[in-house]
Amino acid sequence: MKSEPDVFSIDDLASQPDQTTHWEGVRNYQARNFMRDDMKVGDGVLFYHSNANPLAVAGTARVCSEPYPDPSQFDPGSDYFDEKATEENPRWQLVDVQLVRKFDKPVLRDDIKNEPELEDMMLVKKGSRLSIQPVTVAEWEKIHEMAGIDPE
Repeated sequence: MKSEPDVFSIDDLASQPDQTTHWEGVRNYQARNFMRDDMKVGDGVLFYHSNANPLAVAGTARVCSEPYPDPSQFDPGSDYFDEKATEENPRWQLVDVQLVRKFDKPVLRDDIKNEPELEDMMLVKKGSRLSIQPVTVAEWEKIHEMAGIDPE
C-alpha cells in the first residue's frame, strides 16, 4: 500500500487509536480490485512512502477487516466523493489496516530496483503507479531481509 507521507505516513498510522485506520480514497479500479478481491484479514502489508524523499518501504501493517464500502464515496464534503456511487451500489471498497512495525531502516526504492531478486516486483515496473499492489512471499521476505528484520 502506497501513501504520500504528507497525506498519511506510517507515523500517522502509529498515532491512530489502536494504530489502526481504514484505507480510504482508493479510486482506481485495478487497485480497488486488488484490495477487495485479494486482501484477506491477517495479510501483511508493506507500507510504502510515495512522492517522498526518499521513496521507501517504511514498515509493515496487517489487514484487519474484510473489505467494505468506503464511506467517503458518499460524502459530498470529501475529496473522495463519487457522485455515481450509491449506498445500494457502492463503487469503492476499503479495508482496515493496523501497524505491525515501522522499519528502523526504511528500504529505499533505489535499493529495491537494484536488487535482482526484486526485478519483477510490481513496485519497480515502469509505469506502475497503483496505490495497492500485490507482493509475493519471496518479495515480502526479501524486503524484510533488506530492512534487517525477520518477516512476521
